[in-house]
Amino acid sequence: MFALVDCNNFYASCERVFNPALEQRPVVVLSNNDGCIIARSEEAKALGIEMGTPEFKCREFLREHNVAIFSSNYALYGDMSARVMTTLGELAPSIEIYSIDESFLDLTGFGRFDLEEFGRMVGKKVRQYTGIPVSIGIGPTKTLAKVANRLAKKTAGYNGICLLDSHKTIREALERTPVSGVWGIGRRWSHRLEQRGITTALGFSQVPATWVRKEMHLTGAKVQAELQGQSCLPLEEVQPSKKSICTSRSFGRNVRERDELAEAVSTFAARGAEKLRKAGSLASTVTVFAGTSPFEEPLRQYWATRTLTLLEPSQDTILLTAAADRLLDELFRPGYTYRKAGVLYSGLLPAGGSGANLSLFSETQGTRDPRHEKLMQVMDNLNRTYGRGTVRLAGESMEAWKPVQEHRSPCYTTRWSDIIEVKG
Repeated sequence: MFALVDCNNFYASCERVFNPALEQRPVVVLSNNDGCIIARSEEAKALGIEMGTPEFKCREFLREHNVAIFSSNYALYGDMSARVMTTLGELAPSIEIYSIDESFLDLTGFGRFDLEEFGRMVGKKVRQYTGIPVSIGIGPTKTLAKVANRLAKKTAGYNGICLLDSHKTIREALERTPVSGVWGIGRRWSHRLEQRGITTALGFSQVPATWVRKEMHLTGAKVQAELQGQSCLPLEEVQPSKKSICTSRSFGRNVRERDELAEAVSTFAARGAEKLRKAGSLASTVTVFAGTSPFEEPLRQYWATRTLTLLEPSQDTILLTAAADRLLDELFRPGYTYRKAGVLYSGLLPAGGSGANLSLFSETQGTRDPRHEKLMQVMDNLNRTYGRGTVRLAGESMEAWKPVQEHRSPCYTTRWSDIIEVKG
């Protein structure tokens, strides 16, 4: 048996944990640069507020209905996610972190327990330790656990937990689940299935397996088998290695000068290098991209990408930032209004090989610089302790082009100055 634990309205719930006055009040969270709505509390959903709605289009509506508005605070959300996952790891022998707000639990060997009661205990512990409410779906396969979780979250009467442990409960759940809501069946395939009259998960589970394998290949066959109760998707306790790491952002205002754009690219390169070290990876290739808004007039639009394959893979901020700056020289064109840029590291390899952190631009290429390695360790430790950006390269800056975040909450759990004080 598997359980899928899904945090309810995760971003909005994170904001509520540290501000009890938000309970029962509609809450929305905005995307980068306070653009569109990307998260809603149940109260906000009840008002008819749609995902993806631009904030400026519903600003007056939000004000009239006393909706609490927050800029996205990914430092807070990432830390709260880690706390939720740590709690789940203490309650189950094996877990798979599926996303920032979802995790599968392996319940093999739990047959002698009341699984519904176990699910309630898990939900209670997560709420007690983190303040985050969750919905829990339990089933004999990961796909059925997903189906159960969907019902637990969206259907009245389940009280946040749905257990599928019999042929009867599974059949009823599949009847109530649209084929478009089945994990692993994308929009294109759900549309094609609906055209054939297959509108529910139950209907898909009853399609001849030969047709599914022929038309939808192995992926579709596994989804169907999982809906029939055959476990085909094991728990992935070790996350697959990333193939690339990208750091990019849309700017909060127009950027026209090369120096301003260079500050942004340097910051993205440094942040990406930090991610490389955290993941224990080395980058073989550096790509820099930058461009104007797609809403500019055609003659004022410009988008460019440049790529450099390193002589040796690296995770050194100094070397990677220098490579990114060289690429920026190649792609920058004066006279354009830049609104987005980014740095992509690809061709990732595990760190520890003899080719790491070489001096790419000196006459002594091919020799490791241990001073850089030590410097990177010191930088990472200081930035972890005192906050990102405490120690950075001179070329980095956030001030000139930082994103619009007019409604951002404090970083309650990751910044010393933002920790809530309790006075007796």
